[in-house]
Amino acid sequence: MCTQEVPRPYRRDVHESLQPRKQPPEPPAGGKPRPGFAPAPLRLPVPVYDNHTHFDFGDSSLGHRVGLKDALDAAEAVGVAGAVQVGCDLASSRYTVEAVEADPRVLGAVAIHPNDAPELAGATTADGVSLLDVALAEIDALAAHPRIRAIGETGLDYFRTGQEGVAGQKYSFRRHIEIAKKRSLALQIHDRDAHDDVVSVLREEGPPSCVVFHCFSGDGDLARICNENGWYMSFSGTLTFKNANNLREALAMADPALLLVETDAPFLTPHPHRGRPNASYMLPYTVQSMGQLLGRDLADMGQLLRSNTEAVYGSWAG
Repeated sequence: MCTQEVPRPYRRDVHESLQPRKQPPEPPAGGKPRPGFAPAPLRLPVPVYDNHTHFDFGDSSLGHRVGLKDALDAAEAVGVAGAVQVGCDLASSRYTVEAVEADPRVLGAVAIHPNDAPELAGATTADGVSLLDVALAEIDALAAHPRIRAIGETGLDYFRTGQEGVAGQKYSFRRHIEIAKKRSLALQIHDRDAHDDVVSVLREEGPPSCVVFHCFSGDGDLARICNENGWYMSFSGTLTFKNANNLREALAMADPALLLVETDAPFLTPHPHRGRPNASYMLPYTVQSMGQLLGRDLADMGQLLRSNTEAVYGSWAG
């Protein structure tokens, strides 16, 4: 599955030769440098889409940010036809609009991340307006762009935010649901340690027509709920982790028509390259794992994922 060659834009030596540093970067704590990007996988027989990635997030271990075109070219070379660039705050959501205008292989999603919502909710402008409401108004305006096809990532995250932030997260989540329904867009959900509350809020508000659990982190019980409601489950490199039995259980239970795949790059790099930075060109590793677990060959798995992704976001050509 591996070509044993890192794509040129991701090779540290190439960029060091072009732009030599005045001094070498400091290694992370412990003195052991983080390895660079992993070798590219073999090309998929049926092109698929990366349902969730962050092209604007650089990787400090590499020392540079790969340009949008180079990142997409590297992905396309291994059968990743396009991607959904996802915003997490106003800056990355503005970048997302720039990205969808810059390259036809990109569709976009815009939102305020749940971890940022409590701080914004607790601050106001000089006129007493909540900074979260100001941010949400801009997200709504950005979502009017025809190549923005989802609101996300939004949802609830109880891993990094304590009880004091729950109210702000829930308010933000409800407002994002409102925007998604108003704009007839898909909803990309960030759900970490909050499965029950995420489902409760969706049921209370009434979900939009397409709901995607980004980086699905539940088990068979949540997969069953998603099946019952027609909510999509997007699996990432975490599926390949040795301790991810809950995810493999969920994948086995999931309705195939509700399956998606993503990288969440530069995070969640699949095994056996866990610990290295991720990128959209790495997506075939997870596709292969999904196919093996479900007993589907790569072509069949790819066709299923491609069709499902286009059912959620529409055509990349449109």
